[in-house]
Amino acid sequence: MHAAEPPVRRPLGRPARALPRRPRSVRRALAAGAVAAALLVGAGGLPAAEAGTPRVPGTPALAAALDSPDTVDVTVNAAQGLGTIPDTAYGLNSAIWDAHMNTADTQDLVKAAGIGMLRYPGGSYGDIYHWQTHTAPGGYVAPGTDFDSFMGTVRKVGAQPMLIANYGSGTPEEAAGWVRYANVTKDYGAKFWEVGNELYGNGHYGADWETDEHPDSSPTAYAHGVVDYVSAMKAVDPTIKVGAVLTTPGNWPDGVMASGDGADWNHTVIPIVAGKADFVVVHWYPGGSDAAGMLNTPSQLMGELAQLRAELDAAGATGTPIALTETNSDVLMDTQPNALFAADTYFTALEGGVFTVDWWNTHNGVGAVSTAPDGATDYGDMGLLSSGGCTGSVCEPAVNTPFPPYYGIQMLSRAGRPGDQLVNAATNSALVSAHAVRQADGDLSVLLINKDPSASHTANLRLSGYTADGSAADVAVFRDRASAVDTGTGDGTAQELPPYSITTVTLHPRSGTASALSAPGSPKVTSVTDTTATLSWSPSTGGTPVRYEVYRRQGTTSELLTGTTSTTATVRNLVPGSTYTLNVLARDAEGRLSRASAPVTVRTTSPAESTCRVSYRLTAGWGSGFNAEVTVTNTGPAPIDGWTLAFAFPDSGVTVAGYWNAKVGQSGRNVVATPAPGNTTLAANGGNSVSFGFTGANSGAYSAPTVFTLNGTVCTTT
Repeated sequence: MHAAEPPVRRPLGRPARALPRRPRSVRRALAAGAVAAALLVGAGGLPAAEAGTPRVPGTPALAAALDSPDTVDVTVNAAQGLGTIPDTAYGLNSAIWDAHMNTADTQDLVKAAGIGMLRYPGGSYGDIYHWQTHTAPGGYVAPGTDFDSFMGTVRKVGAQPMLIANYGSGTPEEAAGWVRYANVTKDYGAKFWEVGNELYGNGHYGADWETDEHPDSSPTAYAHGVVDYVSAMKAVDPTIKVGAVLTTPGNWPDGVMASGDGADWNHTVIPIVAGKADFVVVHWYPGGSDAAGMLNTPSQLMGELAQLRAELDAAGATGTPIALTETNSDVLMDTQPNALFAADTYFTALEGGVFTVDWWNTHNGVGAVSTAPDGATDYGDMGLLSSGGCTGSVCEPAVNTPFPPYYGIQMLSRAGRPGDQLVNAATNSALVSAHAVRQADGDLSVLLINKDPSASHTANLRLSGYTADGSAADVAVFRDRASAVDTGTGDGTAQELPPYSITTVTLHPRSGTASALSAPGSPKVTSVTDTTATLSWSPSTGGTPVRYEVYRRQGTTSELLTGTTSTTATVRNLVPGSTYTLNVLARDAEGRLSRASAPVTVRTTSPAESTCRVSYRLTAGWGSGFNAEVTVTNTGPAPIDGWTLAFAFPDSGVTVAGYWNAKVGQSGRNVVATPAPGNTTLAANGGNSVSFGFTGANSGAYSAPTVFTLNGTVCTTT
């Protein structure tokens, strides 16, 4: 069982083999209504920022902006570090059917977009491509797209390659030969390699767009194949990093089990490749019923990545890096809505700890023609650059004309470049997204996305953990239907966001307000119980800290949990079965705080001792829904006649669609189950157990509940 299937990624030119469609999940539509944004630099949070920055003439008065119905608060906490932008962050796919892939014009445009990772040889072609002969049986290979020509583009752009080793119709020996040629013979230093492409589409679950000639198409066979590929490839070059293909939680075929399977794809593959694969690979094509629905999907991505990390942690693969090597919206793909989607998706994924986000595709080809909400013609082309094709009498612009998503990705580098620090930002508007970057030179840049197709909004920025100097802010805007990015200055107090636009506002620090101390090293969790967690980290440099402080992230608010003069600390009084995101900062002798460490996620265990026990397990799944079984046991000394079990879904997009053997009610994320006739009694000391089940519908992530209370008592959870 799965949701509707999206349009396929089409090869450019004249493919001999059509690629089948790939299933996807149904997504929620974006809530309608007029929303607002306004920009105020003010005090608050940790540590205090200063207000009173003067306005540039012509900017609306702050009071008027605050009173306007078209304003929204944008809150930035520069003391909440979300990680450093890697040099592989902004990625792009390259395909061997693309005759324009390695032209000088393409190379210049890709470099100007700030691309740092190029993936080759192109999606599903990765499982039919033979590098040595530069052939792809059943597919079209354009002239001038061989591996050496591709590496010429990689070097001119200043990027790194992500190479797909052929699993579907290749061998570990063929992959090892490619590593030898790339890194020994040619000294290309190709570091990142994937074992195959979307192998879960090999027919094992029904859909069969991906070539896989192995007699066993199960996830178990693929996982053992990954281990063989890793062994053969690293025997040639032990410094390379090899990735394994996973499914994205909440997207087909996540949760699906074929006949004879003991678990779904991820829960089969991860335990086998843990400690052997260096990273894992997911793809994300969220779709949406229309432009508004599509523009809401990036808000689901963080939860899906968190669920994937929990799956890795549970299988002993804690800390395994994640690569998002294909993404696109599948909706209005070459008009302004997809530019907004691209900018939002890249930064959301990077904030979620992904080390590369690779757009599909450089050129892709014209498809079904439609009209975007702003009236622009959408050619159904998933490429960043036009391929100059036609559908009937409707033709794309000239080859290599940038589509709006190109500028959406280009705008990312105006906010942050490799080495800069992502920091936390949020808005109170469903139609305005915000992301923030603390740049290496001390500037703070805020990227604002107005998803309203018809109305401007005014942005009101509230800062903590950063003090601006009051000088003019640097402003860049990519407007709807534009063919270039406008630049200018603003006052950093109130900033207009045009309809369907991406805006960056870059502020400059007040002299003497930043500490010379570096951020502490990335914290590690050395032990965890139901109520405590112990962290350790490497010390700050650039001076001698007076103390280190551990903060909990609660939205954009920072809560001080503990302080220490050493590089280890134990955080106490935590809630059993809960998840916390923490940063460590160093304080200098003048009382100034350093930049934040990278974030660390702490998951406390359930209580070591309790008078009740709850087991929660999934029994079936289909990407957009699941069945779960809950078993309740009373381990206390007194029987219970009449029980109430309460829990909460960690993710907002989960609803109870049906239930059995109990009455299950829901309010928001909170769920309460009460007995059905005949199962009201729980005997003392584990004398019996009561089980019930429910069907859940999910838009995005559906992480397992972690805290269950039986008649108010927190239970041990298994």
